[in-house]
Parts: sequence; structure tokens; C-alpha cells
Amino acid sequence: MRDINPAPRLLMGPGPINADPRVLRAMSAQLLGQFDPQFRQYMKEVSELYRGVFQTQNRWTLLIDGTARSAIEAALASLIEPGDRVLVPIFGRFGHLKVEIAQRCGGEVIPIETEWGTVFPAEVLEREIKKHKPKVVAVSHGDTSTTMEQPLSDLGKLCRKHEAILYVDATATLGGMDLPADAWQLDVVSAGLQKCLGGPPGSAPLTLNERAEKRIVRRKHTEQGLRQKDEKQGEGPMIRSNYFDLAMIMDYWSDKALNHHTEATSMLYAARECARILLQEGLPKALARHALASKALTEGLTAMGLKVFGDLKHKMPNITGVHIPRGVDGDKVRRALLAHFNIEIGTSFGPLHGRIWRIGTMGYNARQDAVLVTLGALEAALSQEQFKVPRGAAVDAALSVYR
Repeated sequence: MRDINPAPRLLMGPGPINADPRVLRAMSAQLLGQFDPQFRQYMKEVSELYRGVFQTQNRWTLLIDGTARSAIEAALASLIEPGDRVLVPIFGRFGHLKVEIAQRCGGEVIPIETEWGTVFPAEVLEREIKKHKPKVVAVSHGDTSTTMEQPLSDLGKLCRKHEAILYVDATATLGGMDLPADAWQLDVVSAGLQKCLGGPPGSAPLTLNERAEKRIVRRKHTEQGLRQKDEKQGEGPMIRSNYFDLAMIMDYWSDKALNHHTEATSMLYAARECARILLQEGLPKALARHALASKALTEGLTAMGLKVFGDLKHKMPNITGVHIPRGVDGDKVRRALLAHFNIEIGTSFGPLHGRIWRIGTMGYNARQDAVLVTLGALEAALSQEQFKVPRGAAVDAALSVYR
């Protein structure tokens, strides 16, 4: 076998995206033991940095070792007790994922669905919460499968009014869209590095507030091999996962430093650098950069004669769905982009498979040159498929946005 030497792809799909070179450099730092004072200090710094990213004062702001899905599972496994009613609004593939995880946790799951390409009006969510009285509401902030954003600014207040815990999956939005966890009264929020945070997949930031902490701690059962004599255990049912037991993970991240797992050292370095870079840029500037890249891409696609997918009022600024023109083989165009230009864009799932492409402008790739190169390459690939394109119009339109 030869050494690993991948082609220099420009990852303009729904994620992962190209990691910031500074993040990759941070990952090459020397390993440390998980209880080394230096490493424990890095853990504290990670917590503080992500409080800034999540816009929260939550004590429990930490990392789950795994891809973004690991934090989704940690949150739901630790919040949902067997028999709990769980409301899951579905406006894309990742709503269905939360339904499945909640069912595996023993929840009585109530899925509600809307057409892919749309989101839920606030009055619909209020009606369903009043009707079903769930213990937990689990929702995506943005779903990359449909490129739609679910408005959340009033949902936290609504959940508190009806005594429900609100879990938000911000995998695709944290760092690229405004998500003030405290101001919006979000109880638990999780994300991943590989999208707007500009890092590699493999570490999942998570924050939880005191409302969620109380619910989780009542289920605390310290691992037998670590338990002190006469140590009091939680009165609630044991969390059904050991690895994703947030009560034990919180003990690991606390000053008790109670051993739970071996922290993924290099991934913690990566997560720290992702947050440091973002906060150094400043959240308002980062959000504006994502919005500008989205507008430039959208204008370019429209100038090319393509139609943007979905309810544009609720379109995510960091990923754009575009209808594949009639008579064009969407997968063939994607293969051509990869083979001839080293550019990756995405297809979609379920009812949208083969109907739309998904083009990401996330994190390190939410920049002018990446947008312009992608538009130029897509124009060329479509021309090869005999789709009539006004040559140069897409790049010109995008450039006008940046100017």
C-alpha cells in the first residue's frame, strides 16, 4: 500500500468541508495524558471557548468524542426516560434520525411532518406541544438534506411554558447561523466540527443548562469500577448507554475528573482551534461571511438559469439546494466536477434524491474564491451535458455581490 495522499478536493457539498489549515496544524501537536495538568487546562479552555460559540453561560459546555451524531445520541439517551413522550418535528432526513434514536431510547415518539423544502409555522408547533404535552422536544435548527432552517427564537419559551425540555441539533448551523442558546432558552444544543466550524468530523460540541442538568443527574449511576463506597446514585432509571451517558461525561469534564473514557486528544485540539479561530474572527463577521457567500452563490446559480430549491424565506445561508435541470444526469455532472475540477457537491436523500444538488458554503469554504471556482466549474460541466448556459454570467453575478 502507498502512503495516504488524497487529491486536493474542494469540498463544496453538505459536509464535511475542507478544514482550516490552522486546525490541521493544531491536530499535529504532541499527545498528552488525559489527566496531565496541561491537558485538563486545554479542556477548561475548550469549555470557555464554546460558551462563546453557543452564546451561553452554561457550566456544562463540553465535547462528545465522536461525530455530530454522537452528541445527538448522547443528548437524547440522557434526556429520554423509557415511556417519555417525545415530539419530533420532521422537515428533512435528520428529523427521521431523531425519531429513530428516541425510539431506541424507549421514548413514546410523536413525529410530525411537513413537506421537504418547508418548515413549521410557530402556531403549528405550539398546537402540537399543547396537544401532546411532551417531556422532550427534539428538533433540527437546520436540515442539510432540505437546506431549510427551522425558526427557533420562540420555541424555547414555548417549551418552558409547557414544561418540556428542548433539544436542538445544530450540527449544520453552529458557527454559520445565529444561535444564542441562552437568549432563545434552548436547554440542550449539540453540533459537529465538520460544517460551519471549519474542522474535521470526529468531535461534537454540546452545551446544556440547569434544567437539563437536573433531569440528567437524577439518572446518574456511576460505573461500578469507579464508584466510591456508599456513593449515592440517582433515583431515576439508568441511562441506557454507557459511552453516551452525559451524567458520567459531566463528571469527567468536572474538577472531579472521574475517568469515563480516554479523551480524543487530537480532536480536542481541533475543536479548540475551531472555536478559537471563529471567536477571533468574531461571530457577527463569521455570520455575515456565510450570508454573503450564500447570496453570491444563489445569484450565480440563478444567472446560470438554475432554480434554487425550497422556501427561500427559510433557506439556510450555509447550504443551497438547486433543482437539477430536466434532461440532465445529476450524478454524471457531480462525477465530472470531481474528476475534472476536484470539486465535490452533494446530492440529496429520500424524496429529493436525484432532484436537487446541494452546494455548501460552510466554515473555511465560505469564501469568495471557493464560490467563484465552483460556479465556473458547474457551468462548464453543464455545458458538456448540452445544457445551454449563458457563459460567464454566473461568475459575473457572484462577483457583483462581493463587490
